[in-house]
Amino acid sequence: MFKKNLINTKLLVALCFFISQPAALAVDLTAKLPARISNVTAGGQQVVLLGDELKTGQTAPDFRVVDNNFKAVSLADYRGKPVLISVVPSIDTGICSLQTKRFNDEVAKLPDSVRLLTISTDLPFAQKRFCQQEQVESMAVLSDAVWRDFGSSYGLLIKDMGLLTRAIIIIDQQGKVAYQQLVPELAQEPDYDAALQALRKVLPN
Repeated sequence: MFKKNLINTKLLVALCFFISQPAALAVDLTAKLPARISNVTAGGQQVVLLGDELKTGQTAPDFRVVDNNFKAVSLADYRGKPVLISVVPSIDTGICSLQTKRFNDEVAKLPDSVRLLTISTDLPFAQKRFCQQEQVESMAVLSDAVWRDFGSSYGLLIKDMGLLTRAIIIIDQQGKVAYQQLVPELAQEPDYDAALQALRKVLPN
């Protein structure tokens, strides 16, 4: 009981920190990131993305995100395994929900060695609630809200919004970026078939 209360206290302190200092966090985490005008649009307007542009074939940058208990998770935790990362702006919205549930359903059709992740900047509390309500149990749903490390390392953080642009990233067993898909309009679903076909190409024989 004491251990459970201690964990809950830590989560409450973390939440209070986010609520009380959002402006300071945004400045500290994004002020020095390179910015580029992208081909992604939101409501027909081009968005500016922060962070270095990812290149297919490069070594995938490591990153730190957190799970729904605020435990740190990194790409290194999946070393030697093919990884598909489904990136969504906000998991509680309609298109992001559909995208997450679609990939959660696909896990059963893939080898056990494959890892599918969803990453957004939603707080872990919201992600946990969503997964419970929608029975998303087959893939890890992770938050980039703490450090914005994933978004900045992969060039997917939308300037002045604090959200990630919709994308799919596939990393092969050697830790190389094998495929990336930046969805051209933020309110559209990704091309699932193209992403899954690319994933199958990096699976071990």
